[in-house]
Amino acid sequence: MAKSFQVDVVSPESTVWSGEAEFVVARTTEGEIGILADHEPLMAALTTGAVIIEHGNSKTTVGVHGGFLQVLANQVTLLTDRAQIAEGGREGAARVAAELQEQVDGA
Repeated sequence: MAKSFQVDVVSPESTVWSGEAEFVVARTTEGEIGILADHEPLMAALTTGAVIIEHGNSKTTVGVHGGFLQVLANQVTLLTDRAQIAEGGREGAARVAAELQEQVDGA
C-alpha cells in the first residue's frame, strides 16, 4: 500500500474535502501535476478544472475554480475560490468547473 498524506480542499465557504490520500492530480497554469507522499515543497496556481484525489480504493473528484495548491511537509492544501465534489470522474468535474465559472461570470 502506498504511503498516505493529508489533503485539504478549502473554499471561502467551507472545507470541501479533507482526509488522507495516496495520490492527487491537479491542473496548474504550468500543466497537470501528480503528487505522491514525500513530494518536494511546492506552490502552484490552479486552473479551473478537475482535481482527483485517490484514497484507499476510492477516488474523489472535485471541480475547482482557480486558486492555489501548496505541498509542504506531507500535506497538500488546495485553496480555491469555489469548489464542489463532482460525480462522474473528470467529465463530471469539468461540468462542475464550468458551472462554477458561469457563477463567477454571472456575478
